[in-house]
Amino acid sequence: MNDVSARSPSTLDFWGIVLAIFGAGNLANALWMLAAPGHWYENLPAGVPHFGPLNEHFVRDIGCIFLLLGVGLMVAAFSLRWRVAASAAVTTYLVLHALVHVFDTARGLVGPEHWVIDLPGVYIPAVLMMFITWRVAGASR
Repeated sequence: MNDVSARSPSTLDFWGIVLAIFGAGNLANALWMLAAPGHWYENLPAGVPHFGPLNEHFVRDIGCIFLLLGVGLMVAAFSLRWRVAASAAVTTYLVLHALVHVFDTARGLVGPEHWVIDLPGVYIPAVLMMFITWRVAGASR
């Protein structure tokens, strides 16, 4: 019996804490997007206006996605049973989102400065979640 299966299914361990922190960040972003889409659009330090004019409905739609990501990460944080599946689902979205940014920047929809602008909010979270998912999947074996 490995150490993961010996623990309670609701143990908050190191990876659980990391996932809870990521989950809280996604939940905070979701609530901001849902409650104040115009404020989010203008004040998120990611050059969102470079991608086109404000569409409050679309910002709220994406806010729902971030709400789902945050809930998924909280489930992953507190439930060993669901940790790998929830982490993998969140990672899949973040990687696909990053690939959309790569495509749009590479084709010139936004300027080349977005390689750097998108680094902290798009590319790094995708890479970190790939690593975290790989680690939690390995720990669950």
